[in-house]
Amino acid sequence: MYDSDAERDYHRHVQERLPRNFAVHLVHGLLGQTGFRLVSTPTFVPAYILLLSGGSDVAVGLALSLAALGAALTPLFSASLIGHRRRVLPVGFWTGGAMRVAVLCLALAGLLLEGRAALVAALAAMALFGLFAGMQTVVFQTLLSKVIPVHYRGRLMGLRNFLASLTTIGVAWVGGNYLLGTPPTAAGYAAVFLVAFALTTLGLLVLVLVQEPEPPTVAERRSFAQYLREMPAFLHAEPAFARFVAARALSTLGRMALPFYILFAGESIGLSGETLASLTVSFTIAATLANLFWGWLSDEYGFRLCMLLSIGLWIVATLTLLLSAHYWVVVAVFAAIGASQEGFRLGSISLPMEFGNREQTSLRLAIANTVSEGAGSIAPLLGGVVAAALGYDAVFIGAAILLVIGLLVLLSVREPRYHT
Repeated sequence: MYDSDAERDYHRHVQERLPRNFAVHLVHGLLGQTGFRLVSTPTFVPAYILLLSGGSDVAVGLALSLAALGAALTPLFSASLIGHRRRVLPVGFWTGGAMRVAVLCLALAGLLLEGRAALVAALAAMALFGLFAGMQTVVFQTLLSKVIPVHYRGRLMGLRNFLASLTTIGVAWVGGNYLLGTPPTAAGYAAVFLVAFALTTLGLLVLVLVQEPEPPTVAERRSFAQYLREMPAFLHAEPAFARFVAARALSTLGRMALPFYILFAGESIGLSGETLASLTVSFTIAATLANLFWGWLSDEYGFRLCMLLSIGLWIVATLTLLLSAHYWVVVAVFAAIGASQEGFRLGSISLPMEFGNREQTSLRLAIANTVSEGAGSIAPLLGGVVAAALGYDAVFIGAAILLVIGLLVLLSVREPRYHT
């Protein structure tokens, strides 16, 4: 598609600086993901909001919904900021910085405020966290697509996720045992979020060392409103990418079952402390180790295959949970679910970088993330409604149906690495 001296110079720049940029992105991702997982994992924030609200489940749901909604609203706006720029890292610094300030505000709410004021401040911080997360994701994925060639992205993200999982386990253990207090206090949770702020800020500062190339061509400047108006036509013009977006959204709706796996296991085998520990360990270890496999597979055979296999594993695990309630079968199911989630995450966030031309990379990332985050914000509510009306079996069957449809749609998309 591109054949010029400027293009050859651009690709030579990328190859010559690959070792440096690979190492920088690895350290950035390790520190950033460790910190942000302390906020996004379904443990610290829900418990923190529950404490600040005096035990309100509604407040917990509201906090998570605000974050998910924010992440769905801003990707297209982020694309309008960077689509025409030859260098996107400066925008990454201020969007990433704003996201980290939101984490700081989440901590300060528990340190400086009390009662309703602390709760309102924490909810506002979660909303801002989501808004800037939606922007940061597009910017940093666009940056990665520029400095890391496609055949190295899988191993980078797989190794990054593997290391971040290990460090998150360690930091979470230290936070739970030494920072939260007995019983946990608002100041204790705030201390955990201050650690998250420090780690993510260090990770952002590491990006100063990135050597970002300036591509010979970029897209024309467009406003956010123009992107919104042109999105249907853009999807119509790129049917393969549109089918990928649909497949990713349908599969993401399969998350409707995620909160209910553990509740169903409790009904089936009972949730003693030992059982809960076994299921948590199997899920976490499988997810951690699987990152190395998914990264290797993606580099060798493409992110599409990574998504297909991870969705298939997710379907098998979900249906197996319905068919057997044996203790070790449930343990194996949780391991399979953990592994499948990591493969789906790695494949789904990476595949949009490979469709079409380079100039529209940020727009594709924005569209895919907007639709996926929108589906992700609906999924838990959908699962809750189905569970309340029809029971857990119906939730799992519904999730499996959505995953199968997503798998079939993705099968209709050819591997973009070799066909675009």
